[in-house]
Amino acid sequence: MKRAWVLSCILGLSVVLSVCGKEEPPSRTQAPVQPAEAVQQAQAGQPAATGRQTPDGLPAVQIAQLPTQAVATLRLIEAGGPFPYEKDGVVFGNRERLLPRHPRGYYHEYTVPTPRARDRGARRIICGGPKRQIGDCYYTDDHYASFKRIADQPRD
Repeated sequence: MKRAWVLSCILGLSVVLSVCGKEEPPSRTQAPVQPAEAVQQAQAGQPAATGRQTPDGLPAVQIAQLPTQAVATLRLIEAGGPFPYEKDGVVFGNRERLLPRHPRGYYHEYTVPTPRARDRGARRIICGGPKRQIGDCYYTDDHYASFKRIADQPRD
């Protein structure tokens, strides 16, 4: 009895596994599949990139496309603070190697507050060069998984 059950399980598994690798050709009525990045941006409510790439190969985002909290953080960076989080202004190590390479200490990270978040959240602005300079800044809303170069300066 036990052998029959084991054999039936093995047979069932082999049928399932043989079917798993086979894909059906897409039908003509099937909607086109969007790239995963486009779906993730739509779901996460990310600011859309401008569609152009910067010389470093990263997408660009205009100030007007950033969340209001990011614009406020840029103004704080430019003013030199005070910053709401203790870790604001610390050296960003670029361990992900998604930003252009520079010596350690070139990049600094700043928190962009996330509404209703109980912690610092995932949103950051990373700026390169001397502190209080916002000419080489990047925005991430997925905790360093991707970056967009901030394409212009904030205006009053």
